[in-house]
Amino acid sequence: MNGIEFAMWALLGLVFWRKGLHRRFSAMGLYLGLRVVTSPLISALVYLQQQPGGSGKYFLTYFYIYWAIYLASAVILLFVCIEIFRAALSAYPGLMKFGIVIFRWVILASVIVTFSSISLTHGQKLVIPDVAMALMRSVSILELCLLGFLCLSMNALKLSIRDVAFGIALGFGMLSANDFIVISLISRYASLNAPLQFVYESVILCSLGVWVTYCALPEPARKPMVVAANSTIYRWNEIASALGHPTTQVAAPQAANSFFLTDVEKVVEKVLSRNLKGRESEL
Repeated sequence: MNGIEFAMWALLGLVFWRKGLHRRFSAMGLYLGLRVVTSPLISALVYLQQQPGGSGKYFLTYFYIYWAIYLASAVILLFVCIEIFRAALSAYPGLMKFGIVIFRWVILASVIVTFSSISLTHGQKLVIPDVAMALMRSVSILELCLLGFLCLSMNALKLSIRDVAFGIALGFGMLSANDFIVISLISRYASLNAPLQFVYESVILCSLGVWVTYCALPEPARKPMVVAANSTIYRWNEIASALGHPTTQVAAPQAANSFFLTDVEKVVEKVLSRNLKGRESEL
């Protein structure tokens, strides 16, 4: 199953680059390149550790390389989430810019919470896995929230279910749910042949299959957005576009309005009619 996973990562990277999606999702392309390059390296180190006397010889090399890749993947995935969010809101530039600012503050808050919740009582070497796993946990929560946002706002954003941005978010949502559910049930030091390990690997293969399908199939072209001028999302987009831009005040003479003159004539007629009625009553 690990061999099939590496083959699917390579196939996904090939399709992703041939379709030119790396120009639209550069962070996702970087993440795929990292997985394709480092997967054989990690597998080779695991194989060397299983050899007689290899555990003590290659353990530190495997330890530092594995957790460095894991930490780099967590950082890259933060930028992948921003790319997906930007692609989903590309039809509304005002909301996209305002949402990206909020999104970055959410990421910053997640990073602060991650590092503030880490216990420094462990040894110097064991702090690295704690930092990497805590950061990846925050990224997984962010990915699930992003997928939930896209599912709830697809109609308002006119986002097709066949859009590549939604497909990438769907795959990461499956991986995040896999991490939270399966890893919480399996022991930390379980054997690689444990039954839940096969479940975990199966979900990974399904996620890769979703990504390959979305990248291989032709993506429907997004039509120009046409919304009513009095729609709520249009007003939100205009308000978001105006935020952060100072308004200029220009003094200009007010032009006479024909409706204003008409209203004055009506008021004068009412006053005259009241005066005439008052005089008639006195007589």
